[in-house]
Amino acid sequence: MKNEIVLKELSTAELKEKLDTERANYQKMIMSHAVSPLENPNKIKESRKNIARCLTELRAREIADQK
Repeated sequence: MKNEIVLKELSTAELKEKLDTERANYQKMIMSHAVSPLENPNKIKESRKNIARCLTELRAREIADQK
């Protein structure tokens, strides 16, 4: 819930930057998990959900701008 509130307060440029960093972190986690298991593999799931939240907020703003 807190994450959603924070995403809505960010500007679109900041949101895109956050999305890029989340994607980069996700890829790093996937690669490191393939080589040796992570301490907490649930972080991969959490990162994937954060990416989806960012994309959802960007899409909502895009739809709002069209109206």
